Amino acid sequence: MARDPAARWLEGLMGMASAEGVSRQTPHPDRRHPVSADAARLAFIRANTSLRPVPLCPEIALHVADEAFDLWFRTEEELAEDGLPPPFWAFAWAGGQALARYVLDHPGTVAGRTVLDLGTGSGLVGVAARRAGARQVTAADTDPWAATACRLNAEANAAEVNIVTEDLLDTTPQAETVLIGDLFYDRDVAGRLMAFLDRAAAAGSDVLIGDPGRTYLPKARLDQLAEFGVPTTRALEDAEIKRTAVWRMTDRA
Repeated sequence: MARDPAARWLEGLMGMASAEGVSRQTPHPDRRHPVSADAARLAFIRANTSLRPVPLCPEIALHVADEAFDLWFRTEEELAEDGLPPPFWAFAWAGGQALARYVLDHPGTVAGRTVLDLGTGSGLVGVAARRAGARQVTAADTDPWAATACRLNAEANAAEVNIVTEDLLDTTPQAETVLIGDLFYDRDVAGRLMAFLDRAAAAGSDVLIGDPGRTYLPKARLDQLAEFGVPTTRALEDAEIKRTAVWRMTDRA
């Protein structure tokens, strides 16, 4: 089986970090003027990313980085935080771009509804849902860096989004629509995610997924709604234009 590009990217990033010794404690550059962790993350993201239009959704702008490893290294070194997760929040991934584009083009999927953007990362999908008329959007991500990035991106796009950092995968969501952008790259995550989505569907949620064909996408449980050619980069994917589909979860076992 061909290796999934997202999994290769993650493993490569982890390998580079190990080789370079990223997971080490570094003294804070200035202890005389301590700031909150959220304020430090906010300042770091503003200083190390650029606000740019999303290629497939140019009406939305995100704070994005040019290169993942350098950003990850600087994050740990400058803020003296050890063992941080990879900066998924600093990029507009193909699945998220496709799902955001679909929601913007088909506002009836979210308009007037409560929406959960699970594994929000940069917040792109949640911002798109709010732009498309969602009554309330909750963006969830267990990474506090993603939460900070999501808040910054929501503000940049004048989108009101509620952000939570709790792990929701063992809960039953109350949202009328659940949006999943590019989360099926890891076996363990995919298993927990499908159990969560089964509960969501049983509770009446409409589940939409944007995915470029990750290894653990359960296609037999899904109906394809649309497909896009998503501009991306070979630093993240195996092609500069990534064919990416939007799916709706069905009740097929």
